[in-house]
Amino acid sequence: MYHTTKYVGLDVSKGKIAVAVADAGREEPRYLGMITNSPEAVRKLVQKLGDEENLRVCYEAGPTGYGLYRLFMRMDIKCEIIAPSLIPQQPGQRVKTDKRDALRLAKLYRAGELTPIYVPTEEDEALRDLVRAREDATEDLLRAKHRLDKYLLRHEIKPPSGIKKWSKGYRHWMDTLTLDRRLSQIVFQEYLHTLKEIELRLQRLEKEIEEQAHTGHNAPTILALQTLRGVADITSTALVAEIGSFKRFQSPKHLMAYAGLVPSEYSSGELRIQGKITKTGNRHVRKLLIESAWHYLRQPVVKGQLAKRQEGQPPGILAISWKAQQRLHKKFHRLMSRGKPSGKAVVAVARELAGFIWAIARELDDSQSPSTLSA
Repeated sequence: MYHTTKYVGLDVSKGKIAVAVADAGREEPRYLGMITNSPEAVRKLVQKLGDEENLRVCYEAGPTGYGLYRLFMRMDIKCEIIAPSLIPQQPGQRVKTDKRDALRLAKLYRAGELTPIYVPTEEDEALRDLVRAREDATEDLLRAKHRLDKYLLRHEIKPPSGIKKWSKGYRHWMDTLTLDRRLSQIVFQEYLHTLKEIELRLQRLEKEIEEQAHTGHNAPTILALQTLRGVADITSTALVAEIGSFKRFQSPKHLMAYAGLVPSEYSSGELRIQGKITKTGNRHVRKLLIESAWHYLRQPVVKGQLAKRQEGQPPGILAISWKAQQRLHKKFHRLMSRGKPSGKAVVAVARELAGFIWAIARELDDSQSPSTLSA
């Protein structure tokens, strides 16, 4: 019996899923209607569509996560999650509905015009949630400090001279501070208590991240990346959690592009213009790389915590780490000597740092491959 491939486009929301199907060929896709966003309704839909081997399903990445994708995978149905920012748009289109979105997804999916995203494993997703919770806590901490600073400034309360802000002496001064009015004192204590609660939450998260860095299922990769300067427990764990599998990048350039650190370009004929970095892809990875790149402003050296992190690592990885220090330090100062702003220089260094991170991950994979282990 002859079976045709069916390309299914789903417009997924919190409670509903709009379903459209495009058969192989050139016929217009057809709209099947709306179903509830539940495993039972999805299974009934699959039974209605027919042979599972001939189904190809896609939906846009969004706040609903990867649960629907994993459900289709358990049912042995090919499913891909599509990057929303890379979906082709029709100029002048001013009408947007769930039905239209589902039909458009099915049609473009059949034509091969959609770009799927990488879906992490459940373990990698859990680790990513952990590091992003820590990132949220650091942002909350900064807001809490600003809020407390502005409150004291508004009431014209200044610390004693000679005390550095947020030092131990500054903390002791705040703990003993008493405002004239009772209500003002209550507000101040609440702000201060919120700040301390966030700090405790941050400590708990960082403790768990450090434990995962040494005992988690990604520990070998995390520890290998820590041989690089400026990449300690928190940064290396966050990089591994955000990137997932380094094998999906065929070259360092692909990882640089994923982080949005490559320059934008407009070329036509003999004209070639390069502009600012694209800032596409994973903004968390881009931020981590730029923060780490600042460490290469200093002279290359292996001592202190960096020397401890490098203990027991393979010679090939240590050689890459040392080469990174020398090359990135020279690049930093060469760009600065040319008059480049420090911001542009650090972005250029961060871009090359991504290449060294890719090289270490590849070196680790090669050293752990079965042929290497059996040799």
